[in-house]
Amino acid sequence: MARINRIEVRDIRFPTSRALDGSDAMNPDPDYSSAYVVLRTDTGLEGHGSAFTIGRGNDVVCAAIRAHEHLVLGRTVEEFAENPGAFWRSLTSDSQLRWIGPDKGAIHLGLAAIVNALWDLHARVAGLPLWRLVSGFTPEHFVRCVDFRYLTDAITPDEALELLRGKLAGKAVRISEIAREGYPAYTTSAGWLGYPDEKIRRLSREAVAEGWNHIKVKVGRDLDDDLRRLAVIREEIGWERKLMVDANQVWEVPQAIAWMRELARFKPWWIEEPTSPDDVLGHATIARALEPLGIGVATGEHGMNRILFKQLLQARAISFCQIDSCRLGGVNENLAVLLLAAKFGVPVCPHAGGVGLCEFVRHISMIDYTCVSGSLENRVCEFVDHLHEHFVDPVRIRNARYVAPEMPGYSTEILPESLAAHEYPGGSAWRR
Repeated sequence: MARINRIEVRDIRFPTSRALDGSDAMNPDPDYSSAYVVLRTDTGLEGHGSAFTIGRGNDVVCAAIRAHEHLVLGRTVEEFAENPGAFWRSLTSDSQLRWIGPDKGAIHLGLAAIVNALWDLHARVAGLPLWRLVSGFTPEHFVRCVDFRYLTDAITPDEALELLRGKLAGKAVRISEIAREGYPAYTTSAGWLGYPDEKIRRLSREAVAEGWNHIKVKVGRDLDDDLRRLAVIREEIGWERKLMVDANQVWEVPQAIAWMRELARFKPWWIEEPTSPDDVLGHATIARALEPLGIGVATGEHGMNRILFKQLLQARAISFCQIDSCRLGGVNENLAVLLLAAKFGVPVCPHAGGVGLCEFVRHISMIDYTCVSGSLENRVCEFVDHLHEHFVDPVRIRNARYVAPEMPGYSTEILPESLAAHEYPGGSAWRR
């Protein structure tokens, strides 16, 4: 029996703003960061987890992780593995913590870091990568991973069971397929808003040469600039490839509709985060206006909880559901959203790119295919090619697909030397 006897919290930041990596219309100077947690046990096993921020927010999220410490210390991995959903509910039920942020905000991000570490620890004990661990669950145990509170007007545990049992046929084949071929990905590497045209052109050519068929570009700061940049990218990638655009919440609802009518000439597959991530009805209005143009709406990167996703799906406000492995409350809540998306027939195309997000969310996409949706139609998982060298089990891309992880755990562990160099403010990356 492995009992959690210590929690270690570290503020890890990478100075990505120096090269404008990750820059977009709303976030011009991000320093990709990890509020990093290690759960240590009396057996020597460890679980690693994190929540993603873009710099100074790490101060607050690290404090939120420490605020949950009393809910985790002394508890066992076996207790978590037996009923992950009940364990998750217990972590969200401290009334004094809920008062300042039930299912959202810094408290929820701190929860996500801890829950991700719990799943990493669980998978390490089982000796399996997380996607294989969960893919091996029975439908009954999968349902026990999810807290259905506030969801039953959209999906009940019995409906979830029926959905999962319906996907049992062929599951073993899908698991073998993922292990052999990986999961489809898309790239944002060429599309950061701060890049000059010559860099965009070079990176677009490289994306085509590397076999990418889905490419995403940041938009929303200046319409003429967007028209010029999209023309450059279409010139390089042609018209047979899917092009997606991402406004990162910068527009008002009428502005989003008007702007996208101008960009429609470049045939974008989706517009991502066209307005406030909390504005369900605004997204629905945009979706209906853009549907005749053949442009879908995608959002979820800042979707703070399963209830918001429920409403987006109920309102038919999104054509693509974008989960985030660190924005939601860890693996459990991501599994809940997979079930909701499958119930409403909306493909899940996760957000990634920030430090660790590609490493983590590939597991969730693979679980979606093997257990929940059983489909790859219109499904791709984001890939951005930076910061992977800092991870013990970094992503690998082959033929524009994520290679399936084989190492036990959730791929969340950062190398010790990278932790030391990038710990804020004393690490060598910050001292210089």
